[in-house]
Amino acid sequence: MMKAVIYSRVSTDNQDNQNQVETLTRWAKDRGFNIVEVYQETDTAWKAGHQGELKRLLDGAYKAKFQYVLVWALDRLSREGAYRILSLVHRLKQFGVQLISFQEPWTEAPGELGELLFALTGWVAKMESQRRSERTKAGILRARKNGKPIGKRGRDKKKRRRSVKNVLY
Repeated sequence: MMKAVIYSRVSTDNQDNQNQVETLTRWAKDRGFNIVEVYQETDTAWKAGHQGELKRLLDGAYKAKFQYVLVWALDRLSREGAYRILSLVHRLKQFGVQLISFQEPWTEAPGELGELLFALTGWVAKMESQRRSERTKAGILRARKNGKPIGKRGRDKKKRRRSVKNVLY
């Protein structure tokens, strides 16, 4: 039986991995994969180095514990751009592991077309992440200019000094 793992990641602390994991588990079973482990990033992982589960996954790939990594979508793997996605795909390939995305079935395409599509998808994910960040920062700045409070009330009782500079950069 083909050994596979699931890798899931959420973007905010308000989300959970349940939908990704349940769907990927059913999908894997239908395709004849044996899920040997589920790696779930439960903290926001907006920067490289914050993905502890991805590090564990790569260690498992190096030790040949599985042949496939299943993800909901490539942007769950990384939003750092084409280079990061291609680096992860090539690293997995070096260990004899194939990355398959539920939302992007072309990830199973062989050859250079697959590589081009990985790069393009990585670039799109990075641009989407940057635009979301820019919109959030603009919204915070506009709210501050209008005198509206920023953040969740009642969570932190301690008064703190906050500046627009910290929010924008």
